[in-house]
Amino acid sequence: MTRKTISGLAAAMMLSTTILLAACSSNDKEEQASQPPASTQASGESPSASGGAPAETPAADPLGKYEEPITVTQVMGFNPPQDSKTPKGLTPEKNAYVSKLKEMLNIDLKYLWTVPSEQFDQKFALAVSSGDLPDVMSLKLLDFESFRQQDQLADLTEAYEKYASPTLKKYLESDGGRTLKMFTYDGKLLGLPSYEDPFMSSQILWIRQDWLDKLQLQPPTTLEELEQVAEAFVKNDPDGNNKNDTYGISMNKELISWGFDARGLFYTMGAYPKAWTKGSDGKLIPGEIQPETKAALEKMNDWYKKGILDKEFAFKDINKAVEDVVAGKVGITFGEWWDPEWPLNLSKEKDPKAEWKPFPLPSYNGNPGLTLVPGLRLNWVVTANKKMEHPEAVVKMANFYHEMWLPKYQEENKPENGYVYNWYEPRIYNPLNIDDLYTRVNAALKANQDTIDAENPEAPQLFANAKKFLSGDPDTTAWGFYNSRVKEDGGWGLTRKIKEEKKFVYNEFYGTPTPTQVERGSSLDKLTDETYLKIIMGSGKTDEFDKYADSWKKLGGDEIAEEVNAWYAERQ
Repeated sequence: MTRKTISGLAAAMMLSTTILLAACSSNDKEEQASQPPASTQASGESPSASGGAPAETPAADPLGKYEEPITVTQVMGFNPPQDSKTPKGLTPEKNAYVSKLKEMLNIDLKYLWTVPSEQFDQKFALAVSSGDLPDVMSLKLLDFESFRQQDQLADLTEAYEKYASPTLKKYLESDGGRTLKMFTYDGKLLGLPSYEDPFMSSQILWIRQDWLDKLQLQPPTTLEELEQVAEAFVKNDPDGNNKNDTYGISMNKELISWGFDARGLFYTMGAYPKAWTKGSDGKLIPGEIQPETKAALEKMNDWYKKGILDKEFAFKDINKAVEDVVAGKVGITFGEWWDPEWPLNLSKEKDPKAEWKPFPLPSYNGNPGLTLVPGLRLNWVVTANKKMEHPEAVVKMANFYHEMWLPKYQEENKPENGYVYNWYEPRIYNPLNIDDLYTRVNAALKANQDTIDAENPEAPQLFANAKKFLSGDPDTTAWGFYNSRVKEDGGWGLTRKIKEEKKFVYNEFYGTPTPTQVERGSSLDKLTDETYLKIIMGSGKTDEFDKYADSWKKLGGDEIAEEVNAWYAERQ
């Protein structure tokens, strides 16, 4: 399953967070990745390399082709292709990865259903309630824990040990196996975690520099200055069309999502809802009910009244919010490093004069804006239904994805040839790939090289895009990759600076959901989301937040806090 992604992100792609569930015979949302571009390989070694077993017992081939075809069904929540060169009318069913997988491994991918990413959660919930589950599932943590408790997941220990390629093992064990152990119970490996550099979740500001220039404004460094700039974008016709049709800051109805949401504003004001940070007594505190969160919601209510926020934001999903960005209706968005790859590239394509630039979170009350960074940036957990006949197919399919990024497939594996990487699952990313690419490509550019080695299989294509942009080519895909992954004051360059300057706060809880979170987490999230929207839109009374905080605690929040802190204490 893929998360609600952009996830952004041609090979980053990033997140988001969209969703895709794969099944042999037989999804994901950042969340996160946020949802995104995500990264792929940083190693040139072929997944089909020998495991070094004795001659009399040949190692299993990580890409061994089945003699007879097997069927792998999937369900998917997907976003439109990121690259404008993707053939028009392409569907997930016609994704070139599907036919290539059949050619190489004799695995038939079949979709039980596909829906736009914003409809995935509801559709998948119905599938769960009816018991109509696929065999292979890329799950969010909460779903993983629920399925684990219901004993619905297959043991992947043997499949991983026997078929995982050197590349797959390198990625999954890059942290010494810490994350892999999180999904091992009683000696049984129940999931393959796709995790990334946690700083990929850092929130930054993206602002239309051309609008700043037109209105003779300086980039904001404080929250007060940001508000002034946003009001100018509302009132002073920054697009020059003599119409009152622009607003200041992009936001969608999911306030804490994987993109174009309110996280950046919360973090600017020292609020971290749906996260656990360290309190003054050393214990972890829930961000949902803190005074800083109340203040941030009151600020958004003020912005809503002033027209800084779209009056219709509460009725718009992420894709609708993105449409306004592309259409030139808004000039500021809180986001992540990968936004130039999608959808800011589409804004640039529609209006070549659009010039988006990244800035750090502004300061508030004299304190620097500190982004939240997860203790673990988990995209999803690849799992297999316990009823699955060929669980090793999950591992082979992950190997296949890595294989397709090797240099020998570089000319074939392109969007214009029908390859849409984030419509394929399962994907396990190299956790450190983005920084590796940034370092390699910038070194080659500074050395005035004409080519770059393919030790990282993605480097040649990224290097080519960077050279294309720097040559003056107007291609918006090249613009997107350069401004997100290569430019020193671009998306990833700024993110590195945030890390270096320690302008971040860790989400200290990164374990699997606690028992009460599994039981009551969804209802508490619903209460939180509904209350926040009421406060922002002004339909809630001034004491609405205090009543909500009391209810949150009584309906399970206090129990969750006890469980989270018990988990935290065990790790100190």
